[in-house]
Amino acid sequence: QVQLVESGGGLVQAGGSLRLSCAASGRTFSSHVMGWFRQAPGKEREFVAAISWSGGMTYYADSVQGRFTISRDNAKNTVYLQMNMLKPEDTAVYYCAADRRPLGTFSYYSPGEYDYWGQGTQVTVSS
Repeated sequence: QVQLVESGGGLVQAGGSLRLSCAASGRTFSSHVMGWFRQAPGKEREFVAAISWSGGMTYYADSVQGRFTISRDNAKNTVYLQMNMLKPEDTAVYYCAADRRPLGTFSYYSPGEYDYWGQGTQVTVSS
């Protein structure tokens, strides 16, 4: 069982930066693939980024490639999402998610594939 708690959301102007954190409970954090997803009002939850157990493999949605960076610190049971050059269209509730399967063995970009979810943190980017 893994419990996830996101933090770091807030209001920022376009072009600004935020760093989201997702703290995980449980001793098996380092064996979970971690993902970030987001959901804007009236829209479906969409993939943002994913990272492998070791942090050696990362994947990004095209819309955030080059602006966002996912990373993890297994000693701290925490995964991060550094968001730079934010745009108003990045406004959404951001969720972290975890799954025990190795990256490459499941559809990491599909929300339905993940076993555990946090409660979400709001990110609002003003123009």
